[in-house]
Amino acid sequence: MKLMKMVAGAVAAAAVMTTGSALAQQYPDRPIKVVVTTVPGPLDAFARAVVNQMSQRLKQPMVVENKPGAGGNVGTDFVAKAPADGYTLLFALDSTFTVNPSLYEKMPFDVNKDFAVIGVPVTYSQMLAVGPNVKANNLAEFLKLAKSSKMAYASGGNGSPSHLTMAAFLGTTGTEMVHVPYKGTGASVVDVMSGQVDSVFAVTSGIWPQAKAGKLKALAVSGSQRSASAPDVPTVAELGYPQFNATFAYVVAVPANTPKEIQHLLARELAAAMKTPEVMEFNRTADYAATDLNPEASAAWLRDTRKRWNQVVVQAKITN
Repeated sequence: MKLMKMVAGAVAAAAVMTTGSALAQQYPDRPIKVVVTTVPGPLDAFARAVVNQMSQRLKQPMVVENKPGAGGNVGTDFVAKAPADGYTLLFALDSTFTVNPSLYEKMPFDVNKDFAVIGVPVTYSQMLAVGPNVKANNLAEFLKLAKSSKMAYASGGNGSPSHLTMAAFLGTTGTEMVHVPYKGTGASVVDVMSGQVDSVFAVTSGIWPQAKAGKLKALAVSGSQRSASAPDVPTVAELGYPQFNATFAYVVAVPANTPKEIQHLLARELAAAMKTPEVMEFNRTADYAATDLNPEASAAWLRDTRKRWNQVVVQAKITN
């Protein structure tokens, strides 16, 4: 009886492998759904630029659907529960995988078990800016002012990259400021320009054009390297805090049990799309840094980053 069960199990496993291989050989033979976990904006624009190139190579339409909500959990959960056949692809903010497990008391999915990571194709930093009327022209002056008076900072929402970056910055520099969350980074930047709030961390593409126009003052960059778009703006690390590095990314993933052959194909096509002139120009304009990380290295990046942000969330007492 035991031998019969072992044989039956082996036959079933072989059948699954055969089915997966057959599926991979035919793949793709119909349109692929691409779930973007935000409203139209930076992630959506990046996803569309990339899948346009992938679609041409795969010779199948790739249809983008925006499913925002709960810090990316809504769209990500949809993909977690989708058939694992390669026809549902996720484009998400890395914070859904690296921050939300610490921020939300209960998650609808397991970031470690429910997904196969296809890639972390780009990373990006945040730029610290103050309004034109704030009497600080560099980071040292800003910190001196913040420690001697009551100041406020805007963010794109609780647990957003702009919020997390400032929380990490305040913890690193031993500074306290009042948090003013907005429903989106765009609105937060507008209110800093108008003087309603003192400061904000936001993506370079949202800050630098306004700084060049004199509507904001750019003080520092959160990543370990200066922005290619604004090479004259120093990093926080350069200005006396060498360990500071707040970097974010985009994640491409599929349901966990998607056949390995399909995972490898999608990873290969993602890498090829990233090297096209169109996507490279998009990344240059958006100030995104291509990573060239393979799926295994991408998954490791997410695990390491999750540990770092967990410390920030706990120390800053950030709650959902």
